[in-house]
Amino acid sequence: MRRTSAPPNKPTPPFDAPAARRLRTALGMGPQHVAYGMRASYGLAHVTPDLVLTWERGTTAPVGLELTALAGVLWCSPGELLGRPRTLREHRVAHGLAPDDVARTVGLELLAYLHMEDNDAWRGTERQSAALARLLDLSLPDFVTVTGRDARLAELLRGAVTTRWQAYVRPLAKTVPLDRRLLEDTLRELHQDYQGQMAATLSWGGGTAANASGDAGRDFLAGIIDRFWTTVRDNTG
Repeated sequence: MRRTSAPPNKPTPPFDAPAARRLRTALGMGPQHVAYGMRASYGLAHVTPDLVLTWERGTTAPVGLELTALAGVLWCSPGELLGRPRTLREHRVAHGLAPDDVARTVGLELLAYLHMEDNDAWRGTERQSAALARLLDLSLPDFVTVTGRDARLAELLRGAVTTRWQAYVRPLAKTVPLDRRLLEDTLRELHQDYQGQMAATLSWGGGTAANASGDAGRDFLAGIIDRFWTTVRDNTG
């Protein structure tokens, strides 16, 4: 019986279906050639041309060895077949690493690492976290996401822009390892943007002003993490 989807509770990597099709056509291969290569070279007897086409259409996505084999047949790295990784597992797969490679490098028992990966809950020490960031080449935003700090970051940022931002510098510095001056400049700018937007919508007058202000505020806060990292990059440059 062929396998076409990830096992339950195992997040599928963000497969880039258009990239798979583009790479295949650039090599002058048909779906049948890809399927044959995966069966012959990797022993994946369930892979058929139709299954390859479902991957390229985005109907299903290759997982585990399927992804590795597909990358091998298409002469590319697994990372070239993935969108932007989000989870610890997706970053590992994008680098073509096995779980025991990561566990050994960062200094964890394999079962302990797999538990963290399965639950999207990184619990490594500072030294292990630094080793993980180097191994997976994590940017600071990715590192914060992978180590499970996004929820705390969003909570603190919402407080900073809606009240006094100065009170949030210290707790944010413990959550995000940024230069204090850069963090202060970023929070000040976000606070000004939020308060300015709220004031502007309220100044429209009329019965819809309050509703418009509420909608604008919710939209701003919903995207607060992306706004934060964009402002950090702008202030760094």
